[in-house]
Amino acid sequence: MANNAIRVRYAPSPTGHLHIGNARTAIFNYLFARHNKGKFIIRIEDTDTKRNVADGEKSQLENLKWLGLDWDEGPDIGGDFGPYRQSERNDIYKPLLQQLLDEGKAYESYRTEAQLTADREAQKARGEMPHYEYEYAGMTEEEKQQAIADAKAKGLKPVIRFRVPKNHEYAWDDIVKGNVSFNSDTIGGDFVIAKRDGTPTYNFAVVVDDHLMKISHVFRGDDHVANTPKQLMIYEAFGWQAPRFGHMSLIISADTGKKLSKRDESVLQFIEQYRNLGYLPDAMFNFILLLGWSPVGEDEIFTKKQFIKMYDEKRLSKSPAKFDSKKLEWINNQYVKEADGSTVMDLALRQLIKGGNIPENPDAKTIEWARQLIMLYKREMSYMAQINDMASVFFQEPEEVSGDALAEISNETAPIVLNEFLKRIEKLNPFDSVEIFHTIKAIQKDTGIKGRKLWMPIRIAVTHEMHGPELPESVELVGRDKAIQHIKQTLNQINK
Repeated sequence: MANNAIRVRYAPSPTGHLHIGNARTAIFNYLFARHNKGKFIIRIEDTDTKRNVADGEKSQLENLKWLGLDWDEGPDIGGDFGPYRQSERNDIYKPLLQQLLDEGKAYESYRTEAQLTADREAQKARGEMPHYEYEYAGMTEEEKQQAIADAKAKGLKPVIRFRVPKNHEYAWDDIVKGNVSFNSDTIGGDFVIAKRDGTPTYNFAVVVDDHLMKISHVFRGDDHVANTPKQLMIYEAFGWQAPRFGHMSLIISADTGKKLSKRDESVLQFIEQYRNLGYLPDAMFNFILLLGWSPVGEDEIFTKKQFIKMYDEKRLSKSPAKFDSKKLEWINNQYVKEADGSTVMDLALRQLIKGGNIPENPDAKTIEWARQLIMLYKREMSYMAQINDMASVFFQEPEEVSGDALAEISNETAPIVLNEFLKRIEKLNPFDSVEIFHTIKAIQKDTGIKGRKLWMPIRIAVTHEMHGPELPESVELVGRDKAIQHIKQTLNQINK
């Protein structure tokens, strides 16, 4: 760039919710800008009106903010290089398209879709890669003008195609991939830079926008590599200097080894889905950053401020990044453990309400009970939606004890422990975890039964589970009446 200012952008299309891959692109650009004291810009590429969805832009921006990103210029806050929506920049594109037409670097193409399809089929039949064949090949200027006049007389609307130089090498030093080059003869012929309605295509608009917005570096997904030579041609045609490009590795499924596809419903791929499950934004930021980038050393959990300080684009990986949902759960669990109680309480309470286990407008007593329950499971939860399954014993009547749990309490000491515990909690006052703990210890002292043979029968009888959070707290939250009922049912079952 002529100036040395660092300016990067994230340029989503408002065609749907924020995808993991797009969130990664935004995060890498954001960290590069913040680390280098540069500017991070949001630009909306909304010219493909057929694919745009209602509130698509709003969803993108809200989810970026949820992840903790802020930007210096964008459609919502403005800036010196706007407009920041492509649909509002047509007056900028039109004269530049006309300039290329006037200079003979682009031309109007009247070939219909039916003709183009027929050309491709014929090329396939000859064993050739499908490509656009120059429709005015071999014509004199007079014949060319006559062909254009005939097409216009039929009412045909042209696209504008860029005239690709023959046998020209386009190369760049990619920040991630190293040296990359394409021969112009391999890209499929003259490509469209404006549609029949006059709307510019991606490869034209992105060059104009990046140049006029003084973008210094472009970090984007590996799937854009094939677009880069086309964009370099347009930079060259205008005599503009291109930004530096960095193409980030693909994200692949850890289970299948295949590229993460939006059509693969076995993997949650949209930020909103993780928000709805009660993941923490800082954990999502941390996990996404590690998809194709690695810090120095073995540690993987850092704050956003630490990431900004340590970020180094040289540590972007050339190898595909594995999307491992189990690792995401582990990272989120680390954040849940360290999160303040009010944050966890707020998110988990919403999940309990959503799951139908807590009324939509709970009273103070219910909220306090839910708070104790949530704190009981805080260290175990990987994400907040798990609270409904983890704590199901507190909401659903358990089935009869069976399997390993039944085998565990099928011994001569289990009825002794349960009868003693039942007798004592019926008159326990107050009925809380402290008194319940003392009661269990008193049974140990009076009966001589201890360890697993003491604690496990009580846990299984009250919760019908062999594992769970602290037993005294669990019994308190089940409540005296249900605890008594469950113990009686269990005693009836093992005494049959």
